[in-house]
Amino acid sequence: MKFKYSAITFSLIMGLSACGGSGSDDTAPIVPDDSFSFVATEMITNLTNEVIVDGYADLASKGEALFNATQSLINSTSQADLIAAQAAWKAARQPWEQGESHIFGPVDSLSIDPHLDSWPLNTTDLQTQLNSAVGFDAETIKGWNDDVQGFHTMEYLLFGDGVNDNTKNIAELTTREREYLVALAEVFRDYTKQLDDAWQVSHNPQDTNALPYAELLKQPGTSTNTIYSSQLAVVEELINGMIGIVDEVGNGKIADPFGDSITTADTSKVESQYSWNSLTDFSNNIIGVRNVYRGEYTGSADKQGLIDFVAAADTVLATRIGSEIDDAILKIQAIKGSNDMPFRQAILDVEGRKRVQVAVDALSKLQASLESDMLPLLSDWKTS
Repeated sequence: MKFKYSAITFSLIMGLSACGGSGSDDTAPIVPDDSFSFVATEMITNLTNEVIVDGYADLASKGEALFNATQSLINSTSQADLIAAQAAWKAARQPWEQGESHIFGPVDSLSIDPHLDSWPLNTTDLQTQLNSAVGFDAETIKGWNDDVQGFHTMEYLLFGDGVNDNTKNIAELTTREREYLVALAEVFRDYTKQLDDAWQVSHNPQDTNALPYAELLKQPGTSTNTIYSSQLAVVEELINGMIGIVDEVGNGKIADPFGDSITTADTSKVESQYSWNSLTDFSNNIIGVRNVYRGEYTGSADKQGLIDFVAAADTVLATRIGSEIDDAILKIQAIKGSNDMPFRQAILDVEGRKRVQVAVDALSKLQASLESDMLPLLSDWKTS
């Protein structure tokens, strides 16, 4: 348990020291003991199984559903089929964006992130592929540059250019676009399955004896664990994952297209600009942070998360960080205003830009708390 000297106690101690017998000033200064104890096993196990692994399993399932939805478009003239495929694309975005709060391990070592989510899209090369006489198949596409495959290539084909609207008529979908979509979705399905397997079967596809990444996270410090030497290393990874995505949303995804003024705003840098799904993406990024912090999905039964680690050291800080996460989510969602304005339009609108700035400020406040108040707790943690 953490022990803190109150101001009164500290003054008494200092006063007594000053009135002491010898009057010498060589007494060692009293250093407050800010250390605290917390048993992290349950928290790490819960976060691994019920937030991270469940999230990637959900992504793999929705990757399969997206592939199936695109297959129905091959010969379809039904607008409902296109809308269903668009919905499947948005559904797959949710676990992926929430998972960016723990974007370490296989998603990094297997280079799956750029394969799935590179942006901005290279529309010039994409059009070249559509104009070519070469057929589309999954294995060929895996050899192409990342900026003509993954989420945003499928988004462009499903929703159109996004400049004036985010709708597309099934009649506008060419035969080549349909073939390209199906092949892209097959590649996407394969990568999401590979990522799920890496967490649950083997973290190295080239080595069938390699442990699932989930076991490496849950069992740090063992002789076979070459990734994590201790629970402290795991908790540090989790906290840095939260910091990383808060930084990316505030200082990258929002700030880069926002620019310094309306004249310097650049909609070409907006992620998910074709579907107008940007604000949902950004809020899902921070909802993912909340999932890790709370240890459960919104509305689920209470489980241990990083909030319990922080509360073991400072209950006031634990509550404050939770409130700042919630506030950042609300401020991002509020960017749409009363007329459901998409992000790419909001950065070009005077009132919209004010709302964007409020969201950026909330994210900056949260990032400062994570970096300056939460991360330093690791040095005070008595792990045994």
